Formats: sequence, C-alpha cells, structure tokens
Amino acid sequence: MTPRSLDRLMEEFARLPGIGPRSAERLAFHILKSDKKSALALADAIRDVKSMVKHCGKCFNLTEQDPCPICADCRRDHSKVFVVEQPKDLLLLEATGLIRGVYHVLLGHIAPLDGVEPGDLTIAALLDRVRAGGVTEVIIATNPTIEGEGTALHIKSELTGIDGVSVTRLARGLPSGSQIEYATRAVLQDAIEGRRAF
Repeated sequence: MTPRSLDRLMEEFARLPGIGPRSAERLAFHILKSDKKSALALADAIRDVKSMVKHCGKCFNLTEQDPCPICADCRRDHSKVFVVEQPKDLLLLEATGLIRGVYHVLLGHIAPLDGVEPGDLTIAALLDRVRAGGVTEVIIATNPTIEGEGTALHIKSELTGIDGVSVTRLARGLPSGSQIEYATRAVLQDAIEGRRAF
C-alpha cells in the first residue's frame, strides 16, 4: 500500500494530457527519488507559472508583463498584425525570425459543435484594435483545418469594409489539415513570404 501523498501525486500526473497511469507512476517515483531541492524547484516553477503568467492586454499572448515584449517593441511594424489561434503558434512563427510585425492571439478557433462561438475568442478585441487605426494589413495565420478556415472566413467578413486595411492569408505552404505546430521552418517561411490577398 502506497502512502496517500504519493497516490495523490500519481493521480495529479495522470490528469496531464498524454500521461497514463504507468507514466504517472514513473514520474511520481522519479520525484520521490529526487533530492528535495530539485523536487521543490519543480513545485515552485508550477506555482510561478500559475501566478505570474497572464495574457497581454493588447495581443493576448502569454506574458509576465503587460504589454508583452513584442507589443512593447517599437522596432516592430505595428501596422501588420498576424492573427494566430494559440500562443504556441505565435512562438513557432516568431522562431522563424521572419516576422517583423506584431500578433493577435485568438485563444482558439470557432467550433460550433464544441460550443465555441466567435464571442468566446478575442475577435472583438482584434476588431477594436484595427478600428483604432494604424493597422494596414491583417495576416490571418490560423491553422489550415476546417475550424481554422471557418475562423479565417469569419474574421475576413468582420474586417471587410474597414478602409485602408487589407486582409491576407498565409500561403498554402502549410498543408491542408495540418497544424502550424508541426510545420518546419522552411514550410513556415514559404507560407509567410507567399501570403496572398484573402
């Protein structure tokens, strides 16, 4: 019979995505074998990420400061806004080193079957940002999935009619049905450089 605290740790690990009971058991015993300093460093890192990380008030990226470092960078082209579904998509695009503009994170995609409507995303904040002026191009970089395409079409229809703003979409360097998360740098570069009117 294992101690209750160890059972609880295994239960918590098993709640993580991709972690089954056996993996949870291995992780729990690894923590148990670790020295106290290492185990508490992990606990502190979890506590810090939950207490310090928030969404940027402008672009909704994850940050510890508001606005985030990207939005606060005056060297970036704030007239070009790349719209992505999740913060991890932003990180992948940013890692290419090809983006000189700024971002807007939707925090998901429209999925009526899952109960996710446009009002559940940050689309209204994007529209407010564009209407405030200074934005000349909105580059839609949602995933090339059915939900991503539906979200892109909705955003395009909402932006239609705003003077001086063009709406583009990443080129089809991204295979249909895939996700930005799994794209290589070369594929992302082709998609960014070959974007077209939407």
